[in-house]
Amino acid sequence: MKSKIRHLIAAMVLALPFAGTALAAGEGPKLPKAPIDIQDTESLQRGAQIFTNYCLSCHSASAMRYNRLTDIGLTEEQIKANLLPEGTKIGEQMNVAMNKKDAQAWFGATPPDLSLIARSRGADYLYGYLRGFYRDPSRPTGWNNAVFDKVGMPHIFWEWQGEQVLKTEKNAEGHEEHKLELIKAGSLTKLENGKANTVEFDKRMADLTNFLVYIGEPAQVKRQQIGYVVLMFLSLLLLPLAYFLKKEYWRDVH
Repeated sequence: MKSKIRHLIAAMVLALPFAGTALAAGEGPKLPKAPIDIQDTESLQRGAQIFTNYCLSCHSASAMRYNRLTDIGLTEEQIKANLLPEGTKIGEQMNVAMNKKDAQAWFGATPPDLSLIARSRGADYLYGYLRGFYRDPSRPTGWNNAVFDKVGMPHIFWEWQGEQVLKTEKNAEGHEEHKLELIKAGSLTKLENGKANTVEFDKRMADLTNFLVYIGEPAQVKRQQIGYVVLMFLSLLLLPLAYFLKKEYWRDVH
């Protein structure tokens, strides 16, 4: 009897992760695939500029230092001229100047540090979140989010994206689906014959997501570059050895 109970408990424990996955898949929003490429230094540089100009006013990235941006192809002079806040040294961490008490009073909660947000939430989540804001008059900021319902953050990129609304439609199977519809174009979006063209805005959000993935583990860029060099070296070293070994092995075979 005790053995059966132990087996039952073990089966339930093993099933828990799969049950959670099924629930999340059934109830969570459908996330778009984020076009991540941390080897694309131009994308990372654009993402760094967006982050420092827009996100860093409220969110810190305390695990990242400004001088680490040299790893993505920027010089210290470029960092100082374009990304470094006034009065900040290039070796300092990316910390927000806003006081935590003020943030609590203004937003109801302190905006989270974004150093590891991509590792905790995932790139697809962030990409969907950044593109998922829509007008909601019931919210204090006037905005809500299709990925994070009742979000407290305002839509800081609304001038780029324009305005979306959330619409509920029934699919072919009769199930309700929530879809975002662009009703007012922004500076990086267009409404052409009633259809939304969001390519340029999506690229900006992809760059920002790419940068957030990068700061979660800055060493991964150099690590991957070194890995490619090592693989090339091993290939050049081992291919001749394999050829001569094959030649020697088959020498006496007719």
